[in-house]
Amino acid sequence: MTISNETKVGALTAIAIVLLILGFNFLKGKNIGGNNTHYFAVFTDIQGLANSNPVVINGKQVGNINETDGGKDMRRIVVDINMTEDVIIPADAVAVINKSLLGNVQLDIRLGNSANSLKSKDTIKTILSDNLIGDAMKKLDPVLLQVTNATKSLDTLLGNVNGIFDPNAKNNIKGMLDNLNKTTASLAVSSASLQGMLNAQTGALAKTLDNVSSFTGALKSNNDKLSQTMGNVATATDKFSKLDFEKTLTTLNATVEDLKNAIGKMSSNQGTLGLLLNDTKLYNNLNATSNKINLLLDDVRIHPKRYVNVSVFGKKDKSTPLSVPLPDTVNAPYLINQ
Repeated sequence: MTISNETKVGALTAIAIVLLILGFNFLKGKNIGGNNTHYFAVFTDIQGLANSNPVVINGKQVGNINETDGGKDMRRIVVDINMTEDVIIPADAVAVINKSLLGNVQLDIRLGNSANSLKSKDTIKTILSDNLIGDAMKKLDPVLLQVTNATKSLDTLLGNVNGIFDPNAKNNIKGMLDNLNKTTASLAVSSASLQGMLNAQTGALAKTLDNVSSFTGALKSNNDKLSQTMGNVATATDKFSKLDFEKTLTTLNATVEDLKNAIGKMSSNQGTLGLLLNDTKLYNNLNATSNKINLLLDDVRIHPKRYVNVSVFGKKDKSTPLSVPLPDTVNAPYLINQ
């Protein structure tokens, strides 16, 4: 049975379309292996969560965001979660949107302890994302957390006695509290930077001390070579100091003066070299001599019998000699009336 070319082209086209669709879905993060488990989560603010963002459980990606739909009023945004891993989700699990400091957004699913599990297309409970600054302060230093709590207590106390003060005093206290909050936030950031700098393993100060230690060790191991080098430099400096630079400069100045006088004489009409360079008589004489030689050569070429008479049957050429050279050379024309 012979398959026509049209059938082959159609089959290849269909295969290419299928591969294109599968590849497009794969790049979008959809599972093309047959696992179509979906869960839903409802948020009032998805914080930039977009399609194909990862879904993570305990730091491992188990799925991705299929799509988000907020309807027309955008008050409740439904997030469709596509699971790429076969994972059992407890019924009391919660979903939270986490946004890193670099702007990466992901959906974290925190597992619960319920014996019951969610089924495909069930809705997972949601909670608000964590306060990253608060967690950072708890990890940085307990003292900073206590200062923050004390600031909040002070703010509450001042709010209770707020009616005692006049408007000017109220504004001053409010400004003081704002400055105190800014100072606390700056202190938290500075503490984090200082802790990273003082880290014994990866801190910038530790690396700097390691570099200084390596440098001083290298200096210690090359102490003899450095001493020898410094001695050589001292010897060379002593030799330079003993050189008679003044005498050398005097000789150089005299040489330059002699050269200047020689060039001056060459530019004038004094001396043989000056006359050769500046007097046109020698040029005119050489030009006239060259012209006469050209005339003689042309006459010898045109009337050779006048100068060489070796012919047995011929007779001597008695024609009139040339008075003007023949213009038979294009690239070197003859000069007349020289």
